[in-house]
Amino acid sequence: MAAAASLKPLPFSIRFPSERHHKILPRRSGICALFWGARKTSEATSRQVDFSLGDFTLASPAVEDAAAVGTSPAKFSVSMVSSISEIPPQEWDACALEASGPEKFNPFLSHGFLSSLEESRSAVKETGWVPRHIVAKDEADNVIGVVPLYLKSHSYGEFVFDHAWADAYYSYGARYYPKYQCCVPFTPVTGPRILLRDSWYKDQLFDAIVSGLKDLVVKTQVSSIHVTFSSEEEWITLKNKGFLQRKGMQYHWKNRNYNSFDEFLMDMKQSKRKNIRQERKKISVQNLTMKRLRGTEIKAKHWDAFYNFYRNTTDNKWGTPYLTKEFFHIMGSKMGDNVLLVVAEEGDELVAGALNLIGGDTIYGRLWGCHPRAYYPSLHFEACYYQAIEAAIELGLKTVEAGAQGEHKIQRGYIPVTTYSCHYLVDEDFRKAIGEFVVREATQVELVMKVIRDSGPFKEGIA
Repeated sequence: MAAAASLKPLPFSIRFPSERHHKILPRRSGICALFWGARKTSEATSRQVDFSLGDFTLASPAVEDAAAVGTSPAKFSVSMVSSISEIPPQEWDACALEASGPEKFNPFLSHGFLSSLEESRSAVKETGWVPRHIVAKDEADNVIGVVPLYLKSHSYGEFVFDHAWADAYYSYGARYYPKYQCCVPFTPVTGPRILLRDSWYKDQLFDAIVSGLKDLVVKTQVSSIHVTFSSEEEWITLKNKGFLQRKGMQYHWKNRNYNSFDEFLMDMKQSKRKNIRQERKKISVQNLTMKRLRGTEIKAKHWDAFYNFYRNTTDNKWGTPYLTKEFFHIMGSKMGDNVLLVVAEEGDELVAGALNLIGGDTIYGRLWGCHPRAYYPSLHFEACYYQAIEAAIELGLKTVEAGAQGEHKIQRGYIPVTTYSCHYLVDEDFRKAIGEFVVREATQVELVMKVIRDSGPFKEGIA
């Protein structure tokens, strides 16, 4: 489901506008190499890190906010922590909830999910994800803003391709890694990334945190910072602060106030509707039973089985299992009813599963796997897409967000939506060259989305 990015890398070259920094090295064996300045080592970022990003004084509020000043801080500080465990869960979650609003609650931004990644050793230094979360506190030491941030030594598990950028840096003798990544590890989920308590001064806080992030990139001598799968609002705001804008694409299912799965099917073109019904019939013919489990219904045996299914998928498709077995157990215990595990049983045996998280108005489909010994036709579509649609209708949720990649989702009712990311690169020449690339790439993404929508699976007049 979330096996790769929504689009494959586009065949665009990155054009460098100037060669004023290039050094031509002496020829060896007839090969001439071009380098961009002196090659640097990773030692620049291994020195002791200053975890303070500054103290800030609030400017006077607007007239309409003046009444709130008496209960507001005059100053706040911004700093960095090396583990999310250093931030109280209730304070982190208050920032995450108020940043989006309860109706848009995103479970991937919760302390429970992110701490599960660290506690299970899935997103830690040894796997190339060094936690460097940002926290803003007021004068009373209350947490008023947080940012999930990681120092990365590679680009795996991000779902926004920048390997070509790294290769370009390397070709010119510059160092692309390490870099800072503001995201949810291993999860192409859209949502706010700078998570702030709702207050009259949140715009000032946002500006201070962004300024601190940019200073951090320079101070620690890394190449860049990347804010991936951000909200559209952040994407627009960060452009004015020197970040490059990049677009991507995912496939989401939209609930048009359906009362049943059959009602949803009636909005589909006849050929698509017939295909879905045929696929669903194959499940019962194979003597498979589908179950949707939540919270305490999910036992340790389910997580053990699901981890084996997950490993079967990674071994066959990705090659690298990002998540440990402990992650699923820890995350399941922390997230409670926000977890929806779809399982398929053949008799009394679990043979497949699909992991979903439930947010304020969205079901997020993430991981899938099945028993390696047999092939079950159409089971992937049933477990990942149709069960999620049925659950969304049952729970009255607006969207099923099925992760990255997957043109096969279109004929099953999932339509393309735009995703956003923002990129700040220190080197001016690289920033200009990559800026030209992302503009051309966005044009291609928009064209692909239009073609898909114009030939979509729904009847004419149904957006």
